[in-house]
Amino acid sequence: MPIVEAHVLEGYAPTEKSRLLEALTNAIRFVVPAPAEAVTVLLHEYPADSYARGGVQRQPAPALPDPAQVVRAYLSAMEERDLAAAQALLGADFCMVFPGTAPMRTLSELVDWAAGRYRFVRKTYDEVEAFHAGGVNVVYTRGTLSGQWPDGSSFEGIRFVDRFELSGDKIIRQDVWNDIAEMRPHG
Repeated sequence: MPIVEAHVLEGYAPTEKSRLLEALTNAIRFVVPAPAEAVTVLLHEYPADSYARGGVQRQPAPALPDPAQVVRAYLSAMEERDLAAAQALLGADFCMVFPGTAPMRTLSELVDWAAGRYRFVRKTYDEVEAFHAGGVNVVYTRGTLSGQWPDGSSFEGIRFVDRFELSGDKIIRQDVWNDIAEMRPHG
């Protein structure tokens, strides 16, 4: 029955504290074989005027946005062809790799590459998972694709997995795996 205590400065919203409590619970369960209900996490909040580092009083850093929500906003903007909104969520060194491609760095490269493969694609999500690893936030989305082939015929039920890396609040990498090539009509 692990008990974890964390000390934070006041100022985080209830949703942000809830995310922190869940993340700390999951961190414990990553190592300790305990069910979630057996892990106790206590947050102790302190006013900013009761804290100093290096002799200087500090304010709490703003919480990072939920990386899963950033990814969902990006994918939604891409589906709606709102490239400006999607671009705003990408870091300066963004890189994406799709099946059979070299790394692409711009959304216009992706649009040009995809033009001959399908008219549009939509995603249905079975799972969205987010965690921190290797100095970045990692988000996996998994589900099925539906859409329309270049000839106007429809498709659905094509498996996909996307893996994203985020630094701060920006997406810096996207890796995509799907079965479109196996399902695409050839002729």
